[in-house]
Amino acid sequence: MNKTELIEQIADKAGMTKKDTDKFINAFFACVEEVLQSGDKVQLVGFGTFEVRERQERKGRNPQNGEIIYIPAAVVPAFKAGKDFKNAVK
Repeated sequence: MNKTELIEQIADKAGMTKKDTDKFINAFFACVEEVLQSGDKVQLVGFGTFEVRERQERKGRNPQNGEIIYIPAAVVPAFKAGKDFKNAVK
């Protein structure tokens, strides 16, 4: 499912227009991004948690020539599914 299909399905289930649903989805994404940029997390009980995780610097291998390279430390977004969401997918 892509973003357009998601918007169509939500608009249908919520009885909203596609235009309003698109605004809502974009606002939700923007809010999640802002919260994660500030270092906080977004916790949606039953669904899951969006958070920022720090990755340590680590060794890697260049697949073209086998040379060992160092992958720098990074801050990455992460999602951890909630219990209800996990059970619904099983």
